[in-house]
Amino acid sequence: MSAVLNFERSTSEVVLIVDDVPDNLSVLHDALDESGYTVLVATGGEAALQRASQALPDIVLLDAMMPGIDGFEVAKRLKASALTAHIPIIFMTGLTETEHLVAALEAGGVDYVTKPIKPKEVLARMGVHMQGARQARQTRNALDAFGYASITVRASDGKLMWQTPLARELLMAYYGTTAPAAPEAVVAWLRRHLKEAEQQIEPPRLTAQLGARRLTFRLHQQTGDSEGGGDWLIVMREESDAQVIEAMSLSFKLTAREAEVLYWVVKGKINRDIGDIVGSSPATVKKHLERVFAKLGVETRTAAAGMAMTRIRQLHPQFEG
Repeated sequence: MSAVLNFERSTSEVVLIVDDVPDNLSVLHDALDESGYTVLVATGGEAALQRASQALPDIVLLDAMMPGIDGFEVAKRLKASALTAHIPIIFMTGLTETEHLVAALEAGGVDYVTKPIKPKEVLARMGVHMQGARQARQTRNALDAFGYASITVRASDGKLMWQTPLARELLMAYYGTTAPAAPEAVVAWLRRHLKEAEQQIEPPRLTAQLGARRLTFRLHQQTGDSEGGGDWLIVMREESDAQVIEAMSLSFKLTAREAEVLYWVVKGKINRDIGDIVGSSPATVKKHLERVFAKLGVETRTAAAGMAMTRIRQLHPQFEG
């Protein structure tokens, strides 16, 4: 079944309909299926939560009043999970009193339609809300394709609204934290630079160190309502000494050891310290440096470090010398 769903997801968007009345499910299922959507159904709250976490639909059409776990509670639980918080929810309700409609929106719904259900109205409302979700998904997919992890953090309460699988691994490795709470250092950094970000001025990046590995965060864009600071898409990229050294080796046509020596020169180390780090004598380090100077066409370690730093920052903008 999962193989079929994965194939379907590549060609159509997935809608989860949640309603305990079979006739309502049937009418909507047929209309959405004819419109090219892949349709999943659930007849109760527990089943809805399970399906949503497994299939990660593009949108949920949710009946407000159901026995057991009602739609309001389902919505709250979906929004409380970093896995499903990004999914738009449209409530379907026969309750038209203002207090019920407000409750639907406060539970996490982006919109509502009233019963009896009119499929054309549902399709129109879905189109409005799926456009934003589609753009956000395309952005995340593009970032992931180039090796960047991403998260969405709500500035007001520091809640981690969404994260890629790679982001989940990195946050656990560097901070030992899991959703729904974002790392305190990340939340503090976000709040400190909100004014700059809102004025479209890119703030300084946040860097976390883990041995020879570094994790860099940068604010990418605001993705939600600006109230209380809004939701922000944060892009993460991990770098390591080994990656930078390899890039220098390829860029300047250096041997691996020459690139390693040049890297530590950039870091401000003297020959004796570099020898201790790479396991060579200071005299051997000096010989490596002489060959580096010749290949770079410079005469001093300051000039070599400056040229290397310029190239590193072109290849790895988040590198801190």
